Amino acid sequence: MKIQSAKYLTSVVNEKEILKDEKMEFAFVGRSNVGKSSLINALTGVKNLAKTSSTPGLTKMINYFLINNSFKFVDLPGYGYAKTGQKHIANWAGLMEKYLLNSELLRTVFVLIDSRHEPSELDKMMIEFLNHYQIPYIIIATKVDKLAKSKIPQSLAKIAKALGVRREIILPFSSENLFGKEQILEYIETALN
Repeated sequence: MKIQSAKYLTSVVNEKEILKDEKMEFAFVGRSNVGKSSLINALTGVKNLAKTSSTPGLTKMINYFLINNSFKFVDLPGYGYAKTGQKHIANWAGLMEKYLLNSELLRTVFVLIDSRHEPSELDKMMIEFLNHYQIPYIIIATKVDKLAKSKIPQSLAKIAKALGVRREIILPFSSENLFGKEQILEYIETALN
């Protein structure tokens, strides 16, 4: 698949604003600073489409992007960074849950996990949540450029074991050298058809 066009649509901060139209959606979720914005920018080839920040936890809204005028990428709030108050954290968690449970056009959730670290308790909770509600997901192990090539399979196996998932549903990715980009785009193409 080739992404020809990508544009920012809107950001929503409460459930009443969650978009409901006929376009399929792919959502991106993960800890703050795991590389969600970088992944979206790399997949679309648009440098600052999703805002990247050196301050973790900046995405406090659901951000929508229209891709090829035919489907959407949905950037969900990053979890696990508590610089904002507990009230805000509860609010985003609620918003994210409402989105995940009520989006009828959600094709897949891409759960991003830093390939250099063990999945966190919040990562495990996210996988349990998606399994419980039978929401389809794929895990993307980010920042694999920071690992020696020989260590990548070991890292993916460790993530699979920690999360209790099949190794085949974990795709390695680097926003630095775009390793894994084609595989993710192929997956999206298949899911759309």
